[in-house]
Amino acid sequence: MAQGMSVMERLDAVEARLGAAASQDPPPGLTDPDPGGEERWEAGQVWAHIGEFVPYWMREIEKVIGAASPDPVPFGRVRTDPDRIAAIERDRHEAPAELMTRVSEAIERVRLFATELEGPERDARGLHPRVGELTVDEILERFIVRHLEEHADQLEGLAAASG
Repeated sequence: MAQGMSVMERLDAVEARLGAAASQDPPPGLTDPDPGGEERWEAGQVWAHIGEFVPYWMREIEKVIGAASPDPVPFGRVRTDPDRIAAIERDRHEAPAELMTRVSEAIERVRLFATELEGPERDARGLHPRVGELTVDEILERFIVRHLEEHADQLEGLAAASG
């Protein structure tokens, strides 16, 4: 995380980074694995994943809030989730600029959602099968903002490696 930057500032920064990456031809090669993972992807797979995960995690956040439970609400998925894998395979050949349009729309929904969150909603807790218990604020930061930043790093790394 960029030291001292708010979630909104980080969303703005990562959207700009992704926009710059989308304006270039997809670089060749395979990414380094994302933190804690083993998957190595070509740029099209990274873009396909970026295009699908922001809406997915927003639905999961809404599920946690909507449960209005005093106990942590089960949410999320793991890397082997068949819907995740299918979405990446389905969209991996779409143009990055097309996927970036979807990503920008999804990021805008995240911004609006985050500004309207109230105290009890922010503090609602989810229980992820791998990560454990997180508040809505923590889910938003980890599974959307930081996740976008990690994949922007991957795309920039591919571009740098290709010269």
